[in-house]
Amino acid sequence: MRILAKRIDVTDVQLYKRLQSLKPSLKAEVYDFVDFLLTKQEKDIKPVKPQFGCARGRFIMSPDFDAPLDDLKEYMY
Repeated sequence: MRILAKRIDVTDVQLYKRLQSLKPSLKAEVYDFVDFLLTKQEKDIKPVKPQFGCARGRFIMSPDFDAPLDDLKEYMY
């Protein structure tokens, strides 16, 4: 048996009203199903791996970046 579901744009209020009319046992099932959907949604989001050199030109290093700091002279040899 094949069931075709039609796409319906449901508002949060409409969903909440229908949820209120369910028995507590069915509300628990809906809660579990929502957790399942959230987990499924998290798996569908794939992290984007940055490409080498993607930050080029976004920041500038000072020319004396590697120079010794005056504040640390007493700790140096």
